[in-house]
Amino acid sequence: MCDGNNRIMKLESLLRCPDLLEFWRAPSVVVAVLMLLVTCPTLSHAQSADGFDPYQIDGYREPLPMEFPRVPALPWDAGGSPLSESVAQPFATAAVGWEALPTDTIYPFYLGDLKASRLSAMWTGGDEGLVDATVGGRFGLLRYNRGRVGPYLRGTQIDVEGSANLRLIPDEEMDLRSVDFRAGVPVSFGFGRLHTRMGYYHLSSHLGDEFLLRRPNFPRLNFSRDVLFTGAGYWLTPQTRIYGEAGWAFYNDISEEWEFMFGLERAPRFGTGIRGGLFYSLHVHLREEVDYAGHFNGQLGWAWRRDERSGLLRMGINYANGKSPQFSFFRRHEQQVGFGMWYDF
Repeated sequence: MCDGNNRIMKLESLLRCPDLLEFWRAPSVVVAVLMLLVTCPTLSHAQSADGFDPYQIDGYREPLPMEFPRVPALPWDAGGSPLSESVAQPFATAAVGWEALPTDTIYPFYLGDLKASRLSAMWTGGDEGLVDATVGGRFGLLRYNRGRVGPYLRGTQIDVEGSANLRLIPDEEMDLRSVDFRAGVPVSFGFGRLHTRMGYYHLSSHLGDEFLLRRPNFPRLNFSRDVLFTGAGYWLTPQTRIYGEAGWAFYNDISEEWEFMFGLERAPRFGTGIRGGLFYSLHVHLREEVDYAGHFNGQLGWAWRRDERSGLLRMGINYANGKSPQFSFFRRHEQQVGFGMWYDF
């Protein structure tokens, strides 16, 4: 009993020691002691993330959510691509199998091809103001999907296309100067970045009745051709591609057999919202009937798309230089700068 009282008295005297009181007042010591109390399992009853009890109720061990939802990684190098247009909408996986009436296409028509089937209107200024319009479109019939690699489709698709390519004269009460009719069946093949197409199209060119009435001595040409064609494109990025195509006419009148096209283009391929995105096109079309001359067409502007399977609306500047794309005047040289609107199905 005496030994216990002596120990208590010695402890009280030790705690009253001035040096020890100065030791406890040191800020670093206080911080160290607090950290020890927090981290020591025997003193603070620390719990792991799996066993954390927010209400300190025995038996309640439901873990708190410790992870945030992750944005799915894209399996390709975006590089200024859909992340700037549709980051919240990952690409839909193309189901393997047959698809009837697909709304999009494996092989989009060339943006700068003035004879492609679409809806468009272009006004050209200068001494002779002209309005060039295209009324038509491309429609998917059947596709066999083989999946996709990122944004690049794999499979085979059959489309049909048809259009009337008009030229109107504003200074002559919007008389029809000429019209080129086109109809075809393209078959497309997608291998990822590489995509090809082959098929058939018919084209015939006709002068307008009002134009001939005003110019009764103008020579009328029966320009027409039935063409087998094959082409290939390669996506440098999900929006930018290079391409080339050759066509051979197994029947031709006025026109000759061979034609070649090649170019570079960029346009949004994913949902843009109301802000849209940049597009441009550089397109060359060479034809045998003019000694493999032809015309160059350049476009620059802004484009909008609802999603990756919808059509593409474009507005911008169009520059054309070379032989006339209206084949009733195929020998005439033209240089045009104007404003255009295009809708590509």
